[in-house]
Formats: sequence, C-alpha cells, structure tokens
Amino acid sequence: MAEESGQREKQGVGAMVRPIGFVKRLWLLYRSKPAGERSILAAIRGIPARPDGSIRIMEVGLGTIRRAERVLRLAASRKDRPNVHYVGLDRFEGRLPSDPPGVTLKQAHQSLGKLARVQLVPGNVDSSLSRLCNHLGTFDLVIVSRDADPRHLERIWFFIQRLVTPATLVFVEPSSSGAAWEKIGKARVDELAVRTVGRRVA
Repeated sequence: MAEESGQREKQGVGAMVRPIGFVKRLWLLYRSKPAGERSILAAIRGIPARPDGSIRIMEVGLGTIRRAERVLRLAASRKDRPNVHYVGLDRFEGRLPSDPPGVTLKQAHQSLGKLARVQLVPGNVDSSLSRLCNHLGTFDLVIVSRDADPRHLERIWFFIQRLVTPATLVFVEPSSSGAAWEKIGKARVDELAVRTVGRRVA
C-alpha cells in the first residue's frame, strides 16, 4: 500500500486523470464556447514539459472554474502525461455583488484538486501576488481573466513580470465579449509592469 501511494505521488495527480477522448478533444478545440478561449486550449498542446515532467499554470480570476477545468483536463490528457501544477487566484467568498459569478474556495478545491496539483489563493489578486510572487517560481502558461476586479488587475503586472520567462505563454481576456484572448509576450508584460510602477509614482 505504501509503495502504491509513493508511486502515485511520484506520477502526480495528472497521471490519474482519465484522458479526454478524441471526439471530446476536438469539440473543446474547435466547437467549445466561448470561442475566444479556444486559443488557450490549443496552446496547451505545444507547451514543453519541464525536465521534471511538469507543466506550471497560473490563472488570475477563476470565475465559475469551467475554463480552469478544461485547461487542466486537456493538460493532464496530453500524450506525455505531464504533472500539472496549477495556481489560481480569486476572491472566492470575498466576491462582491458587482463581480462576475464564481465558486467558493471549497468548491474550487474539490473540482480542480482532482485534475492537478492545486494551490488556490483567496483575496484580491494584486495583494495576493505581492505576498507570493517571490515564492511561486516561473510559469509556462499564465491566464489573466476579467473575472477579477479591473482595479486590481491593473496592478498585477509588476508581480507577473517576475513569474514569466520569454517562453511563457500569457493570455489576457479581451474587453469585448466573445473575442479571442490576446496572447502577449514578455516584452509586453515588461511594458505593462513599467506602467504599473509609473502609476504608483504618480
């Protein structure tokens, strides 16, 4: 029993996730809605696993967690079966009446914990990142959603700058509903980080 438990820990949660079937994968990549998120799902296939066999994903603003579930299930279903590490930041129970709908911290843990090694961080996303950015390491995929408060989103880039590399895929939700998510590079992240510092000084 102990040997089996150790083997599961070594393989990671992703190794125990039931793979998505071919038809389901095609539906997610080409027919799922909102259509704007399909670019994120398609990008997952091309993210190289790290030397330790892992893929590291961070999402800012989880909302109803449907997007997170799709992302993690697709990542865990890749042929190389990577160990998926996921960090999600959201207000959860602290969500305001004006915020988009979402789930509780417990609900998110119950659903996402079956799909990846999960770390969920409740609170305003800018203050959460300011506390944790020096301890999180870098990520392979970063998803920035408008499910988080716009005032706090403006202040996150200074911290995200420390969490990405030139190889990191960063997707930002557009202001227009249904539009494709914007993929930005490290240079754009650095530019947004400079703007954040400029606003602080001003």
